[in-house]
Amino acid sequence: MPYIKNLPPEQVVSLAGQVSAQPGQIVSRTLAQNEAVSLTLFAFSRGEEISTHDSRGDAMVLVLEGTGQFTVGGTVYRCKAGETLVMPAEIPHAVYAPEDFKMLLTVVFPLEK
Repeated sequence: MPYIKNLPPEQVVSLAGQVSAQPGQIVSRTLAQNEAVSLTLFAFSRGEEISTHDSRGDAMVLVLEGTGQFTVGGTVYRCKAGETLVMPAEIPHAVYAPEDFKMLLTVVFPLEK
C-alpha cells in the first residue's frame, strides 16, 4: 500500500493541476494522512475561507497558484505562488481566498511517547 495516495507514482505531475477551484467551494485532495504527517492539496474559490482554528502540529503552506491570505496569531500574511508560510502548532490561524488560489498544506504532528 503506498504512503502517498491520489498521485500517480513515478510520473512528473503538476501539483496545481491535481485540484481545481470550483465557484463557492474549497476543494481538497488528501495525499497522505497518518499520525506523523498530513499532506493535502487545496483549491479555494475567491471569497472562500477556513475560519480560525488551531492544530496540534506545525502547519506549512506552499502556495501553488494565485494569492492566499493567512491570519496567524492575529497577524495577516499574504502569500503568492511559490511562497511558504509556517503556522506553528497551537497558534490560532485562518485562511481566506482574496482570489482563486491553490496550496499544498503539510502538517507535521508531534509523536506522543
